[in-house]
Amino acid sequence: MKMLIEDIKNKQFKNIYLLTGEEIYLRNQYRKRLREALLDPEDTMNYASFEGKNINPKEVIDLAETMPFFADRRVIEISDSGFAKNACPELAEYIPEIPDSTCIIMTESEVDKRGKFYKAVKNNGRVVEFVRQDERTLARWVLGILKREGKQITEETLHAFLGRTGSDMENIERELEKLLCYTMGRSALRTEDVEAVCTEQTENRIFEMIQAITEQNQKKALDLYSDLLAMKEPPMRILFLITRQFNQLMQLKLLSGRGLDKSELAKKAGIPPFALGKYQAQARRFSTGELKMAVEDCVDTEERVKTGQMGDQISVELLIVKYSTKKRLA
Repeated sequence: MKMLIEDIKNKQFKNIYLLTGEEIYLRNQYRKRLREALLDPEDTMNYASFEGKNINPKEVIDLAETMPFFADRRVIEISDSGFAKNACPELAEYIPEIPDSTCIIMTESEVDKRGKFYKAVKNNGRVVEFVRQDERTLARWVLGILKREGKQITEETLHAFLGRTGSDMENIERELEKLLCYTMGRSALRTEDVEAVCTEQTENRIFEMIQAITEQNQKKALDLYSDLLAMKEPPMRILFLITRQFNQLMQLKLLSGRGLDKSELAKKAGIPPFALGKYQAQARRFSTGELKMAVEDCVDTEERVKTGQMGDQISVELLIVKYSTKKRLA
């Protein structure tokens, strides 16, 4: 990302950019910044946009070969084409031949780093991967927005806010806007405000459900499951999230004692850094054997549903009942 910022700052551009990674908010922000640095926003003559899986590479190449009209560059945006994941030899071979008068900006959710297309962009242009930001970066970003809005927030309330929103910056921005509207007319943001208006992510409810299971609070665990079903969450998605969380807890258990710092531990276990403490506390309530068995049971449950042996809703419910009973098998 630093190299992209330098390109924009120095106005020294590559002929092709591939913006990828799971942080969609940053991808979109930098795509916009790059486009505006390359071309006047009012210039529609020298701008073209392609989106989706059915893009014709020949059409893109023909346009790239067309000289810009009274401008230094022609800008072509391509979004979610699949070119960076699936083979597109025609465009991959053309990448080294892109004229200096054309810049192609690609945003792709999935890429194959071993593929010819990806390697062609890397060798001739710039690949920028936008990863999920850590807790410190997200906190600084939120605090910067609040400062501009004249708002104050305590560390406790900030943690409560990020705990509800997760690490997705698009979601954080949406929830922050709701919070600012709700607290209009006063400067201090309170934890009660966060609880009143910020939508709790499905993953957070899954976390609460696992927490209820670890505390052997079967009623709460089943009530949370009912809430998720009422929110139209498919049972198989709920099962996927339960499986993922049990697996993350198992990874934490296996990684403990290796001397890893918090950021490394969170990264290896696939857990947001700001939630690591909660996950570690949860992992301590299970033995390694219990967590391995839980993951295996989740996989078996999915298999039984897919083979028609059991219904999806009841199978997940039985799994929750098994692991929230007073005596779990070790």
